[in-house]
Amino acid sequence: MSKEQIIQEIITVLSADLAVSSTAARAAHAAATHSECLPDNKYDTTALEASYIAQGQANRAQEIRVALESYRTLTLHDFDDEAPIRLTALVTLEDLAGAVKRIFLGPQAGGMKIGNSDDEIVVITPGSPLGRSLLGLRSGDEVKAGATSFTIVAVQ
Repeated sequence: MSKEQIIQEIITVLSADLAVSSTAARAAHAAATHSECLPDNKYDTTALEASYIAQGQANRAQEIRVALESYRTLTLHDFDDEAPIRLTALVTLEDLAGAVKRIFLGPQAGGMKIGNSDDEIVVITPGSPLGRSLLGLRSGDEVKAGATSFTIVAVQ
């Protein structure tokens, strides 16, 4: 999978997440302002609780909008074995047992998984521990993620 395809897949997933989150925010807002949520007494907090949920959903939708915009305007960089890892690097890691992981270093949406189980790519950000550890390394270098050591096999 090329980096352009990875970006398009991330945008597709984020767009779907935004639609769900926006719908949830509207539904939570409607519930918070519905006449049945009006408090019966000073101890009835149903409307207040619903407004907290609505605000949380609206905040999540805004975070997704920011992530979408960052991927829509992202400039992809080319890498070779000598180039240090930075944003937009597609990194192939191998552990001591020979298991291979592919990681895309993106600006947002850390933890997202792209592709199928045979060609899975995990999005990480420079703010994650592994992302921070990878910055500036090159193909052939070693990196630790928790208790596991990986060799950087390829950087694209």
